[in-house]
Amino acid sequence: MNPTDLAPASGHRTEPPDAEPATGPSLTSLLRPYRGPFAAVVLLQVIGAVAGLAPLWAVAELGHTLLSPDPVDHGHVRTVVIAGAVGLFVKLTFTAASTGLGHLLDDRVQLSFRRQLAARLGHVPIGWFSRRRTGELAKVVGDDVGAVHPFIAHAPGELVSAFVVPVVSLVYLFTVDWRLTLITLAPVMSAVALVPFMMTPARLREQKEFDAAMGRIASSVVEFVQGISVIKAFGGAGRAHRTFLTAVDDFTGAFLRMVRGLAGVAAAMQVALSPPFVLLVVLSGGTTLITNGSMAAADLLPFLLLGLGLTAPVAALGHGFDDMQAARRAVGRIRDVLAVPSLPEPALPVAAHGHRVELRDVRFGYEADHEVLRGIDLVLEPGTVTAIVGPSGSGKSTLIQLLPRFFDPTHGSVALGGVDLRELGSRELYRMVSFVFQDVRLLRATVADNIALAVPHADLDDVMRAARQANIHDRILELPRGYQSVIGEDAGLSGGEAQRIAIARALLADTPVLVLDEATAFADPQSEQAIRRALATPGGDRTILIIAHRPETIADADTVVMMENGSIVERGTPAELLARGGAFAALRHSHRSATADGIESRDGVPQGDEPR
Repeated sequence: MNPTDLAPASGHRTEPPDAEPATGPSLTSLLRPYRGPFAAVVLLQVIGAVAGLAPLWAVAELGHTLLSPDPVDHGHVRTVVIAGAVGLFVKLTFTAASTGLGHLLDDRVQLSFRRQLAARLGHVPIGWFSRRRTGELAKVVGDDVGAVHPFIAHAPGELVSAFVVPVVSLVYLFTVDWRLTLITLAPVMSAVALVPFMMTPARLREQKEFDAAMGRIASSVVEFVQGISVIKAFGGAGRAHRTFLTAVDDFTGAFLRMVRGLAGVAAAMQVALSPPFVLLVVLSGGTTLITNGSMAAADLLPFLLLGLGLTAPVAALGHGFDDMQAARRAVGRIRDVLAVPSLPEPALPVAAHGHRVELRDVRFGYEADHEVLRGIDLVLEPGTVTAIVGPSGSGKSTLIQLLPRFFDPTHGSVALGGVDLRELGSRELYRMVSFVFQDVRLLRATVADNIALAVPHADLDDVMRAARQANIHDRILELPRGYQSVIGEDAGLSGGEAQRIAIARALLADTPVLVLDEATAFADPQSEQAIRRALATPGGDRTILIIAHRPETIADADTVVMMENGSIVERGTPAELLARGGAFAALRHSHRSATADGIESRDGVPQGDEPR
């Protein structure tokens, strides 16, 4: 997490992590850097669309010439044929160029959007992620960015054809016979008159419900896949399937409501623009004019060719507007993500002096009206291990997440080396602080790259040394390609092994401050003991803050901090707290009783989900 704007140090109230984002950039502003190429796409499409009328004009003109009682002008016929062929060639060339340039532009725009989203997501508070479904966020980064494709790569051609082709055709047809031109326009105008009925508030609401239902399906699928092992282990497959089926049912209902609302209007438009209906109207009007002697029979041919050609562009207009509406809604969701406020970054970073950690009157809440931490005062001296203990919901995880600055306190300060974290540059902060959490996420990269994530230029010997310290070296050598095995491809690791990879990463980073949130929860006792030995630096100068459950881990701590309801209720050495017989002693006693009764978790103590 790399924060970005300057914030005052002590007592400054930051915006709550889940505050509603401000309005983000509009579609126009997002596309402003691409105005030139976009204009070129439109211009090429205009030229191609106009040139595409030349073959139809040539056929109509040839029919008029050949059906005329006057002698055939062979030079005129040759000119008309050449003009039609040239027009066809120009249409193909310019339309292909417009399509190619449009797709290249679309690639650039999508890449830019995804980079902007990645940059923004790399700066937002972690709490923002915890309050959003994974599937919905994946939909923004994947589907919503992809929804811009039709608007950029296809909509210009469809919209240009929908406007330019009819206008040019009508100008020509008016010069032939204005009366039959108006008759030819009747089906098109009736279809256009129906468009507002597709844009009513009810229709727009149904489209939003449809998009939301799609997001819920994506979320339920992602959550089911990610939690499949837990679901199966605890017999929850039926409930998980029901969650997915409920999302599918909601989507079906939203889809049917949208289709029912649009079906009548869409059917009427389709009939009005269908070639048989337009042909019937043109022939009826033309026959009437010809039989009463007010129009020559040869003049009917342009209307049969160009008149029918009016319907396809107008039909495409509907698709173009659909693409624009879909892009507008997608960009709205992209804007919301891009507008999420990031943690502030100082304009003039201050260097830390040492790595003593101080928390002074720290208060924090995920919601403005509910504090999770209440008046925390804590000092972590260099070379010491501080263990945070307490029941579920006491605020342990929230407390340790303030140190790597996943959040800023809403009141008070967290200082490192005498400097408020909000005055430290993110580069300096993460040079001094590393962290390992229970829920480890490894990259789809080689094992060596995963370990060297914080030190990308580390040589293999250093990587292997860190792996040995984390007691994972031998397991890595068993992988098909050893350290070059790719996570998720030919390297399958258990939860405990993934944790040890993350610990090796932290050891290689060799930061003076290390934060561990149940980082050895899946490790066996032998591995945990090896890891505890490795965490101690040769000079004994590393500051370690750890959430601890196992008695061995707590016993090794220099200081134990007991938390309840977001406050520190006891602190001292393990022996002092046990001798005091207070909250810590009661917690240890309950753990031992549960262990004796066989209710033991992977850590040797009863487990509860660590709340935020």
